[in-house]
Amino acid sequence: MKLNELFGTEFPLIQGGMASIATGEFAAAVSNAGALGLVGAGGMNAAQLRDHIRRCKELTDCPFGVNLMLMNPEVEEQAKIVVEEGVGVVTTGAGVPGKYIPMWKEAGIKIFPVVAAGALVKRLAPLGVDGFIAEGTESGGHVGEMTTMALVPQIRALTDLPVIAAGGIASGRQLAAALALGACGAQLGTCLLVSEECPIHDNYKQALLKASDSDTVVTGRIGGTPVRVLKNQMARAYLSREKAGADKMELEQFTLGSLRKAVFEGDTKNGSLMAGQVAGMLHEIRPLRQILEALDTQCRACIKELEETWR
Repeated sequence: MKLNELFGTEFPLIQGGMASIATGEFAAAVSNAGALGLVGAGGMNAAQLRDHIRRCKELTDCPFGVNLMLMNPEVEEQAKIVVEEGVGVVTTGAGVPGKYIPMWKEAGIKIFPVVAAGALVKRLAPLGVDGFIAEGTESGGHVGEMTTMALVPQIRALTDLPVIAAGGIASGRQLAAALALGACGAQLGTCLLVSEECPIHDNYKQALLKASDSDTVVTGRIGGTPVRVLKNQMARAYLSREKAGADKMELEQFTLGSLRKAVFEGDTKNGSLMAGQVAGMLHEIRPLRQILEALDTQCRACIKELEETWR
């Protein structure tokens, strides 16, 4: 089953639950453009999440979901809020959602944990999840070690449940490749940051447009908290401190509030400009609808080309 058939969307695409970016308004805009928008609960408290869900409902009649970060100190209440507000899809990250699955399943919610390796698939599949988001290290923000190319087919081999590919997808060719690897659709993040509707500061968008293919770096690998960002003054200072042996607490204090600096203040020197390796493929700011349509059209053309070439 294709992802659009599963979620009732036009395109087999979902939007990543990017903290401080995936607002109710942005999720609604993505859903109205034909993909599945997600309200990202990362950085929100429970009351804020409820407000953003309700705002999303006001702005769209299309399906949408919520991404929950399981390390959020208010996740217990947030897990109940998605039930109370009638959310149809929940994706999860930064933990194991096992304790919430029975409650969500009873409410008819589709559950898609984000996974970076096969171990979590083996643990969660028997608990009743509806599928998995296999996120490769090419993605922006918090990352694992495996590439999308290696991860997706190995997750696909472990389960008959739907697998959504994430990380390194910003063109129709990359979407076609994800489908060839066994995915039923894709999750998008970085390529949506340069949409007209995305609420990040214009300085952040311009930094993405100026990025080359090698302008991202992963901070935090040594300390076990890897995050992919655009190279800037903050990232270089972080890496220097990390290599010098700074402890985890010191590094957390050093980056405290850095994402908000990038998203809201447009600080491209000291902000955390989270972005995936596809940043070098972004060349213009376009409406969400144009981005999604281009992905779909290019993907179909690529598949047709391959059918003709390998006939």
